[in-house]
Amino acid sequence: MIRFLLTCIVVIGFLILSIPILIAEWIIGKFSPRLRDVSSLRIVLAVFRLCIRITGSTVTVIGEENVPQDTAVLYIANHRSFFDILLTYVRVPRCTGYIAKYEMKHIPLLHAWMCLLHCLFLNRKDIRQGMKTIQAAAEDVKNGTSICIFPEGTRPKGVSELEMLPFRKGSFKIATKTNCPIVPIALCSTSKIFEDHLPRIKPAHVTLEYGRPIYPESLSKEEKRNLEQYTQDVILHMLKKNSSENAAVQ
Repeated sequence: MIRFLLTCIVVIGFLILSIPILIAEWIIGKFSPRLRDVSSLRIVLAVFRLCIRITGSTVTVIGEENVPQDTAVLYIANHRSFFDILLTYVRVPRCTGYIAKYEMKHIPLLHAWMCLLHCLFLNRKDIRQGMKTIQAAAEDVKNGTSICIFPEGTRPKGVSELEMLPFRKGSFKIATKTNCPIVPIALCSTSKIFEDHLPRIKPAHVTLEYGRPIYPESLSKEEKRNLEQYTQDVILHMLKKNSSENAAVQ
């Protein structure tokens, strides 16, 4: 419970104490949006790294060289833990917005920071608003901001981490509309940090693997038509490999 309480103290304390920083970031953004993006990213990265350190977990990163450094990308990842966001965000090489569930839009201060970081809020119950969010994400990619989305839509519970929910097809329109590369991410054993034994946080060994970028325009018509399944199969292949390796370590 100590790790859980420390994490809560860090997150809540940061949100409250960061009110003057939010004001400063807003002022900076009026003169230099680019500088605001860089400073906001560095601040949040520092907080996320501290939270991960508190968990006592170790992280093995594979294939980071597969992430293009000179262009915005669409990150597609499986989703099993609240910590998936932290674990992936601390590795991003450029400003990256996350697609979050619409309910998070109503959380004070957190919402303000997420907006600074180009996060978008997806209302899956409203198809029209959902498409507007996807379009806004595509515009961000065109303007040089990467986007990360967990296309399962929610975290599957009570099943093997090899059992993913179907990837939602709409998520991939961000890539097909912009021709940006898709970077598949396989997150292995992240639920062992928190979700497998709520409300305790325990040290775990997790693996984060980046697959080779997928360029939609280079795929066959059939693969492009089923882009969500093609990408999910790539992630599943990485998960199977890393799950067996993590089990051997333990």
